This record gives sequence, structure tokens and C-alpha cells, in this order.
Amino acid sequence: MQIRAMINLTISMAIFGSIGFFTKQTGIPAVELVFIRCIFATLFLGGLWLITGGLKTEKWNKKQLITTVLCGVFLVLNWVFLFKAFEEMSISVAISIYNLAPIFVLLLGAILLAEKMSLPAILATTVCFFGSVLIVGIEHFQSLDQLFNSGFVWALLSAIFYALTMFTSKNISGLSSYALTFIQTTVGIVMLMPFCNFEVFEGLTTTNWLFILGTGIIHTGFVYYLFFDSIRNLSTIIVSVLVFVDPVVAILLDIIILSFRPDLLQILGIILIFGSIIYIIFMPPPTVIRQNKKASEPL
Repeated sequence: MQIRAMINLTISMAIFGSIGFFTKQTGIPAVELVFIRCIFATLFLGGLWLITGGLKTEKWNKKQLITTVLCGVFLVLNWVFLFKAFEEMSISVAISIYNLAPIFVLLLGAILLAEKMSLPAILATTVCFFGSVLIVGIEHFQSLDQLFNSGFVWALLSAIFYALTMFTSKNISGLSSYALTFIQTTVGIVMLMPFCNFEVFEGLTTTNWLFILGTGIIHTGFVYYLFFDSIRNLSTIIVSVLVFVDPVVAILLDIIILSFRPDLLQILGIILIFGSIIYIIFMPPPTVIRQNKKASEPL
């Protein structure tokens, strides 16, 4: 079971690594792109759910359903902010900042689970932030206008909501992967419909629509089915390592296909970010302080 889950997660991350390239070829803004991909993914997953007979045998749990909806809100916001970042900066830069998510998972653990943050963890977090400054460019941090126009804020928000998605989804176990992803993409449709400008869909080329279909059916439906089906069967550390397949593929595609050429400071920033994240993944686990103060145990 674990080997199969590892393969599924690796495949999903490798495919998701191409999302930035697909996004730039769709010709539509972030909100509308997430909305249309949620529609295609919902139809795709709903059809599979019905064909496989899973819909009839699904066991519903109110608490799990509420958690899934909340996770869906985080997931949709994560997509919107990531695609907004792609509009403002190169894929490599956006993906590098996006993968600060494990840092935010660590911070969420400290805030919500009373985990102790060691001095090395605090230093690694600081190094990650410094690396993100280098990769975006120090000049973009001289004013708020420059900071917002650089896309840094969008990429940072996408990382935060990606962390919230991972943090929340680990508590969902009673629903099938079809139900989980179907509910979340349906949440996306409801959330984004009031904010969509449907005029952007006029005049799109066949190529645009093919890339839109790809982001909906492949990157949303298929990938997130594999993602949520696999992470529930894997430890946090394995998930944290395998998600690095995503940025590796994204950066390689950005360099090979879109001709991105990072300067020395950006290369240093990428090294600092991923080096610190890898360190955090493999460092000794923190302890959880129980409210009754009787015991502590590894996370």
C-alpha cells in the first residue's frame, strides 16, 4: 500500500510541476482559470465516482464533511494566489516561494499544537525568508507598491494556504478520494462564481481551450485524486520529501521551455530555500506539550 501511495504521489507531483507552463498558455486570469478548472474537474471526478459505484457506497460523516469543505476553501485560495503569482513573476521564482509551505506547517504546529520550535528551526525559517528575498530581488522590497507588483505577496499567500490545505487534509480519513476532491472542486465553483468575469472566455483559441482542459481534467481532477489518495497512507516526512518533485519539474520546464535564466542571487535564494526546507524535514521531530502537562510525545 505504501509503495503504491509513494508512486501515486510522485506521479501527481511530477504532473503538477507543469501547471505553471499550462497556466501561461491558457490566456485567462487566475480567478477565471481556477473556476473553469474546478468545473471540469468536478465533472470528471463526478463521472468516475458514479461509474465506479463509489457514490452509492460512500459513508458520510458530518465532522469529516465540514473539515473537507474547509480544506476545499484553503485549496481554492491556494490555487488562485499561485496563478496570480505566475502572472507577475517567473514560474521558478513563484514555485520556490510556494514551496515554503513546510515552513508554514511548522509554524502552524507551533501555534495550534503547542509544538516547541527549536533554535535551528527558527534559524532555518529565517534563512528561508532571506532566500525568498534574494530570489524575488531586494529592489522589490523597497516599497509596498514594488512588493505587490513583484508577485511576492501572491506567492507567499499561496504557500500559506497550501500549508493550511496539507495541515487540514491530514485529519480527513472517512471519505473516499473521489468524494474528497469532488467536494473541494464544487466548493471552488461556488466560491469563485460571483467573482468571475465571463467575458475573458470570448475569443479564446483552440490551443487556449486545450490547455484549460488540461489544467481542469489532468492537473485538478486526476492529480488531486492521486494526491489526496496517497497522502493519507504516507507519513508526513515522506510526503514532505516527495512534494519536491513538483518544484524540480517546474524549474526545469521554466529553464528548458520558457528560457528562464536565474542570476547568481536567485540561484543562491533557491539553494537557501530548499536547503533550509530539507533541513527542517530531516531534523529531529519537536515535542507536543499536552494541555494537562502530564506528558509529551513526538509529533
